[in-house]
Amino acid sequence: MPVNTESVTLMKPIWIVDDDQSIRFVLEKALLREGLPTRSFTNPREVMKALEAESEGPQVLVSDIRMPGGSGLDLLAAIKQRMPGLPVIIMTAFSDLDSAVSAFSSGAFEYLPKPFDLPKAVELIRRAVGESQREDVTEEKMTDAPEMLGQAPAMQDVFRGIGRLAQSHVTVLITGESGSGKELVAHALHKHSPRANQPFVAINTAAIPKDLLESELFGHERGAFTGAQASRRGRFEQADGGTLFLDEIGDMPFDLQTRLLRVLSDGNFYRVGGHSAVKANVRVIAATHQDLEQRVKEGVFREDLYHRLNVIRLRLPALRERREDVPALARYFLQRSAQQLGVEPKRMDDAALERLSHFQFPGNVRQLENICHWLTVMAPSQLIEVKDLPPEVLEAGPVPGSPARLSVAGPGEVEGMAPSDALAHPGAIDFGGASRGGAFWDAGLEQEALALLNAGRTDVWDVLTRRFETSLIQAALATTRGRRIEAAQKLGIGRNTITRKIQELGIDEA
Repeated sequence: MPVNTESVTLMKPIWIVDDDQSIRFVLEKALLREGLPTRSFTNPREVMKALEAESEGPQVLVSDIRMPGGSGLDLLAAIKQRMPGLPVIIMTAFSDLDSAVSAFSSGAFEYLPKPFDLPKAVELIRRAVGESQREDVTEEKMTDAPEMLGQAPAMQDVFRGIGRLAQSHVTVLITGESGSGKELVAHALHKHSPRANQPFVAINTAAIPKDLLESELFGHERGAFTGAQASRRGRFEQADGGTLFLDEIGDMPFDLQTRLLRVLSDGNFYRVGGHSAVKANVRVIAATHQDLEQRVKEGVFREDLYHRLNVIRLRLPALRERREDVPALARYFLQRSAQQLGVEPKRMDDAALERLSHFQFPGNVRQLENICHWLTVMAPSQLIEVKDLPPEVLEAGPVPGSPARLSVAGPGEVEGMAPSDALAHPGAIDFGGASRGGAFWDAGLEQEALALLNAGRTDVWDVLTRRFETSLIQAALATTRGRRIEAAQKLGIGRNTITRKIQELGIDEA
């Protein structure tokens, strides 16, 4: 597997704590080959000193149990006080297995028996890294979370909704495109609620394999399945008294939806392999980019669960609907990236901010954050100019105000082509020079619509919508070499939606 040099540079390291130099050496080399940065310590005292001296801790902690200068279990307890969401893997000899198993009650992610199989050890650490990056799944101090930013009217509506709902215990459904900040809304609802001092637990139901999701949500008893060497609390138990955020709820497997419905109905559930009911006092906030009404019609989402979740709905606008917020968000992300990387914050000149503000942002706020991180690393000077912006922004074309380069010669006419011929050749009309990176295809689209309307056509909506959707999907499939799921993500639509559209439009993926 090739090393991802970007992740080595930007990802926080895995901290390895063991007095045995050979163990440290073997793990360091194996993890670096996988593109995972490391940092080693010989005892718990060194770890605690490093945490005292530095603002940022590890991505994952891997610690031995028995070491001169401290116990790995004592280190686990101290770490969990400081960083409750940090995955900790305990390494232990077979004679220490009982104490390692007891570590689960203190919040250990997993234990690694010695002598260990190196590939399995690396895979376990990779799972812990994924857990750490995917979501903060244990108790968090909400005071550390940044406030949401937004002056646009659409965001002010969201803020008003948060204000009205914060003191309530009612279930909330947050909808919006991927990357628009749905989890920030969930954080805000929790932070300003009576449950603010209790746990906030998040889980992305689409990111966890189906066969593991039930155990992640509800926990499991020892021996419930192969590999279940100890009982483990699920997310509902972790969130007891607080808030559980179920992200991408539209992708939850159908059979698990039934179990979730029962928990929402009476607050009781059973661990996997368990026989005693567990009760959790949890406020559920769900989020999705999917059209749940359509998912219900397709028979892949339970209608009764939809109505149970859809008590109050908050719609989060896409970033292109709140362009006036882009400058403030960009400044905030540039400052945060600089702080993370330990460098001076960069700033954008007015022209660069203007160009960025007119970018479509298919990845929404998350894409803007990534762009700012890229600029912090890649821009050659402290002042970011238009020429320094990343390729995806520059290739999108100039901002409005520049002359539009239209290939349309007259109402509905392309040079040498009648309107009827153009309809027979989807993509023949170059709306605003889109193939050359122009941003003004809408003017060409308007002229084509006028030509069809003046010709007396009564199916203009269907004709142009079909061509529009076909062109979008074909372009996305071309950029992903036919990979549907990746194409759907780039377009900001669901996997089922792109599959249905491909069939309806008769798109040839070859």
